[in-house]
Parts: sequence; structure tokens; C-alpha cells
Amino acid sequence: MNLLFQSEPITLHLPDAEIIYYPQFFDKKVADTIFNQLKNEIPWQQDNIQVFGKTHPQPRLTALLGNEGKPYSYSNIKMQPHPWNLLLQKIKTNVESITDFNFTTVLLNLYRDGKDSNGWHADNEKELGINPIIASVSFGAERVFQLKHNSIKDQKKSILLEHGSLLIMKGTTQHFWKHQIPKTSKPIGSRINLTFRIIK
Repeated sequence: MNLLFQSEPITLHLPDAEIIYYPQFFDKKVADTIFNQLKNEIPWQQDNIQVFGKTHPQPRLTALLGNEGKPYSYSNIKMQPHPWNLLLQKIKTNVESITDFNFTTVLLNLYRDGKDSNGWHADNEKELGINPIIASVSFGAERVFQLKHNSIKDQKKSILLEHGSLLIMKGTTQHFWKHQIPKTSKPIGSRINLTFRIIK
């Protein structure tokens, strides 16, 4: 089955970054099916995180799937991967056909509503190596993805990540930029985000 629906890529012209956005990487019908399957079949978990010395439930659900022996650590959380399932392997193959990289791991986030979020951060953990590539696929409700440069104050960018879209970040992006999915007070449905990465 060919999951792909080709759309013209949009290159973001930002300093110290290589970011390409495919608004309709999957067509709506395929994206709807994938969203429902992921929501119901993925072993979602909610970890605790420490913020300013206090422990809070992470404001979203997560899951890690990938190659055996490739754990992933961030924010004092160490996740062990579940084995790949067939659906994620198919999505991975489609993403790899665009990027020419072979991904070892996918970190999934389930944003249940507008109260769920992901604060300012960079995907620069040591397991990812220098100049990591992150391929982010979105399903479900559209959410705003914000970027800001670490040292150039006026360099900021917001992108509305659409249902079925693919966002690729590579080169020095993670070293010079941070990104987040902010909370929103708007009534909004669930969103599932898949971030494919290579753990060294």
C-alpha cells in the first residue's frame, strides 16, 4: 500500500537551520485511518517530569518504539523502546524515502486537548549525535509549532502543523534553535505527533 500523497515541500529560510515542511505528506483519508489506529493501539504512558525541583505529570502522553537496545533519555526520563509495529514501519519507510536516512527510533506524543503541550526545548540529547535529523509527522488536530533562535532575538517562526503533514529538521537546527507546542485555550481535538530520530 502506498501511503504517500505528494505535496510540494516548503523550505523555511531561517539562519542556522535546515527545515522543510510537507503540508500534505499523507492525504486526509489515509491520515484519518492512521490517527485512529495509533490512538487505539499504541502503548501510551504518562511519565513524571521535574520542573524547578517539583514533580509534575508530563502534559501529554508518550510512547517510544524502535530498534532493540536503543533507549532514549530526556528531561531525566529514560524510555525503553517497544518493538516496531507494522503501521509505524510503513510510515517510517515513507519518511525514509524522502529523507534518505534510516531511522532507529520513533518518539510519539499524544496531545489530548489544548491543555497538553511541550515546552521550549531542542532535540540535542547526546544519543542523537551532532546535527541530528528529526522527521516529525502530525495527525489529528492542527497545532501551532513555534521556533525561536537561541541568540538572535528577532528570529522566531510559527507553523501550523496540519493533519498528515511532515516537518523535517536537520543540519545545525537543534544547536541554534528551540521549539515548542504551546498550550491553547481554544477547544481543540487530540493530536498525535511522531518524531523519527536516529539514536547512535
